[in-house]
Amino acid sequence: MLSNISLYFIHDGYLTMDIVVEDIIENVDNSTETEFLEEPMSTIEAVTTALILSIIILATVIGNILVIMSVFTYRPLQNVQNMFIVSLAVADITVAVLVMPLNVAYTLMAQWKFGLSVCKMWLTCDVMCCTASILNLCAIALDRYWAIHDPINYASKRTLSRVMLMIAAVWGVSLTISAPPLVGWNDWPEEFADDTPCMLTEEKAYVVFSASGSFFIPLAIMMVVYIKIFEAAKQRIRSKAKAAAKLAAMRKSPDTASSSIPLKSIQSEISTIAVTDDSTSSSANNKGSDEKSEKDPANKEVATTEFADNHTLKPPPMNPRPGRTLVPDGNPRLTATVRHYMREKQKICLSKERRAARVLGIVMGVFVLCWLPFFLMYVILPFCETCYVSSRVVNFVTWLGYVNSALNPVIYTVFNMDFRKAFLIILCRRR
Repeated sequence: MLSNISLYFIHDGYLTMDIVVEDIIENVDNSTETEFLEEPMSTIEAVTTALILSIIILATVIGNILVIMSVFTYRPLQNVQNMFIVSLAVADITVAVLVMPLNVAYTLMAQWKFGLSVCKMWLTCDVMCCTASILNLCAIALDRYWAIHDPINYASKRTLSRVMLMIAAVWGVSLTISAPPLVGWNDWPEEFADDTPCMLTEEKAYVVFSASGSFFIPLAIMMVVYIKIFEAAKQRIRSKAKAAAKLAAMRKSPDTASSSIPLKSIQSEISTIAVTDDSTSSSANNKGSDEKSEKDPANKEVATTEFADNHTLKPPPMNPRPGRTLVPDGNPRLTATVRHYMREKQKICLSKERRAARVLGIVMGVFVLCWLPFFLMYVILPFCETCYVSSRVVNFVTWLGYVNSALNPVIYTVFNMDFRKAFLIILCRRR
């Protein structure tokens, strides 16, 4: 380069110097572009990547298939609200089957070898299936909120047709968000060369539209809903503690020690303390027995006893005839049994409420951790022309979102004893 400069400078003066400067600038630009060219994967890196991603795919498929089989084969799980869990599992399976394998091939080959049509369909399935998974999480959150906020009325409204309508809306919205690029709202190239990347459209208006519908709006809804559920759980813990304290005061009060405590009052206290988060999940199954109990006062005691039998805590035998009273001083052993039952029931209820609150934190934490980095990258890059993210970072952030589909069966089932039993039955073939 220096010899060319001296030669041209002698013969052509400043005009030749301008040409040389242009050549230097062009060479600098080319060298800058080559700095961004990433080294291909080594054999060890490719094998390790393929192994890890294959494990994620298998875990996603197997875990979600177990969820679906559990709901349809294990009787205690065959209720209406678990259809949301089935829809979530179906969405996660579609992510694992339609999206992840092609992503693995694209990552390992570092080139898209499948043509423009397959690229368009793959990207559309990616947006639709991931959006359906996220929106199913949002639907589950709304269902839990309505079940806790208005359990009596919502138990009658939570019908199979209503739940299926909500699930259809989830998939319809997902299709609506993913379809526009297929009809022209995109910046995809008309033809694919060997070095043409297959990537989500960076058309700015569509990026804002899809990111809002697929993540940011559902995230806002889930945050508000889970905060309200958490507050409701705290309020229920306080109310149960007050009910237990009130009942203990009634036992110790000298005014009530010599008088009889109506059986109806004790049953009311037991019913108040016995309400747990699990009762909302089985409210549809118990609706018939509750209505029967309301019509016949004599059945209230039977319902209370049955509830205790299901939780391995049996209250003392009581005379089913209405109007009969319980006198603690007349039977100290009976009184002690009732008090012990109330204390144990209170411990169980408080433990379940605290565990439910922890689960809410885990659900939101995992969801945000998995998907927030991807959608931040997805929204920021089209508006930042000087930003550069390596393909390895892009792949890591993308697969971090996919991992949420593998974790959903764990999050939504590991804290449920019925699902654990169903998994053991399916895997170990125990009856």
